[in-house]
Amino acid sequence: MRHGIAVVAFTPRGAELGRLLAEELGASLACSGQEGFSLTDWTAEQFPEREALVFVGAAGIAVRAIAPHIRHKAEDPAVLCVDELGAYVIPLLSGHLGGANALARELAALTGGEAVITTATDLNALFAVDLWAKKQGMAVLQTERIKNVSAKLLRGESVRIDCPWPVSGERPRLVELGAPEDVCVSCRRESGDALQLVPRIVTLGIGCRRGTTLAQLETVFSRFCDARGLLPQAVAAAASIDLKADEEGLLTFCAAHGWSLHFYSAEELKALPGSFSASPFVEQTTGVDNVCERAAVCAGGRLMEAKYAAEGVTFAAAEGPFVPDWSW
Repeated sequence: MRHGIAVVAFTPRGAELGRLLAEELGASLACSGQEGFSLTDWTAEQFPEREALVFVGAAGIAVRAIAPHIRHKAEDPAVLCVDELGAYVIPLLSGHLGGANALARELAALTGGEAVITTATDLNALFAVDLWAKKQGMAVLQTERIKNVSAKLLRGESVRIDCPWPVSGERPRLVELGAPEDVCVSCRRESGDALQLVPRIVTLGIGCRRGTTLAQLETVFSRFCDARGLLPQAVAAAASIDLKADEEGLLTFCAAHGWSLHFYSAEELKALPGSFSASPFVEQTTGVDNVCERAAVCAGGRLMEAKYAAEGVTFAAAEGPFVPDWSW
């Protein structure tokens, strides 16, 4: 998981500005004059790890440095260039999904300079679907389809968004609701050519035998998602019984996906009202008749997928609240 911002500067005057930016942003700072410094090595190390890279100096230096590492707009960090006087702040990479445009405006406010934004939807004050997804905490499933939505807006055509949740606020210009859609908001796999946005609101309830491995959990999770049409990107957290708090495979599995993991006692799970799939064996072993469904609901809200069992692993899913608005 990416974290933090890294700043690099190339001249003495640039280093002064770099120190100011690093202090304000809580970022790390590197300067080309440091003994043993290599821009090639620095970029190779920072590019996959950081949320944003800020180059204080010529744009050409930044472009050459990052070129070997660029992969995909959904994966690359925000990359910005600031001249050593702080007059211009230029987002070079990941303007929307990576947040480079927003960071450029923040840096320009710090330097008293100008953010040089070149993204067409920004320049024309049009709805940016990828910015909206980011602001609302949604994953973008097919990033290559973003351009289809933006192209329609830039032609002055309306785009339709199918969202089963109410969206508060004033709807943006040229945006309509309903099908047939250009954008679909759902936690489930949908067919068609629409750009799909996935709210991260699902909690995965997990039960497993003692000693279950990471590989087993990954295999059954994939089967569970395929069988139920659930998108893995919708999962934001996981839950289980506290008897599993030391299960290495379970802990590694959740950490690998970046999920928070919540544990509940048998008493807490039993006290949960509602109807759940009951297993005498599970009750004898854990003290409660069902772990995965009850744990998912305890942590997440409404049960959306009942127990799925395979290879000593059980999964269930609960859907939490989602309250989107039109801010982007």
